[in-house]
Amino acid sequence: MSTAPVKPLTPVRLHPIRQNLTSTTTLKSQAMLTAVPSKHIIGCSTYNRCFEFKSWSQMRNPAFLSHRRRVSTVVASAGNMTAPSSWESWMPDKKAAATTLLLSDVIWPAAGAFAAMAILGRMDQMLSPKGITMSVAPLGAVCAILFTTPSAPAARKYNMFLAQIACAAIGVVAFSVFGPGWLARSVALAASIAFMVIARANHPPAASLPLMFIDGAKFHDLNLWYALFPGAAACVILCLLQSIICYLKENIKF
Repeated sequence: MSTAPVKPLTPVRLHPIRQNLTSTTTLKSQAMLTAVPSKHIIGCSTYNRCFEFKSWSQMRNPAFLSHRRRVSTVVASAGNMTAPSSWESWMPDKKAAATTLLLSDVIWPAAGAFAAMAILGRMDQMLSPKGITMSVAPLGAVCAILFTTPSAPAARKYNMFLAQIACAAIGVVAFSVFGPGWLARSVALAASIAFMVIARANHPPAASLPLMFIDGAKFHDLNLWYALFPGAAACVILCLLQSIICYLKENIKF
């Protein structure tokens, strides 16, 4: 009986499968933050993936945790610069509307503002022969902050005095370099805002001091004394009045 020849079977190659499994396992243990640029739009490269899986040993590393804290801090500070996109900013504050408003909450801040302008006006009459004016427009905004929102960051003594002195000096320097005109006002305002951001001394009323010096001819004779008069010197009086108003507001309610 004749037998037919049997051909040996072709061995199956499993190397690609093992290779794919190995490469997949390796990808999961690679380091994080391996950004891959994919396209270029107007010279700026876009990224398809910015983060990959990280092994537990690397995630427990103190250096990695500190890096994540720094990144989250930067993102949080950058998020403060975004303008609100909803219509809620056009509506009254719900928390403030739900708070019970007493008559003393209205009377005492208004009385503090009246007393402040009365004292500064009387000082104007005494110091007018020397060319010094104490009751200027930015101090009205300072009174509103100190008497109505005494716990706001702009009402902090560090923010107020540092911003008042520095912004007034910036206005004097800008006027001396560029003279009167739009360029001096633009440079002075930009430099004042930059200084308040860098020094962490947010006090919005101080930004108007350099503009007032550049446009007000009666302040030019003060030169660098403008850094103290009227802004910083008047704020000393306003801080004393703020302490009195806050005491009366807390202890005498009606």
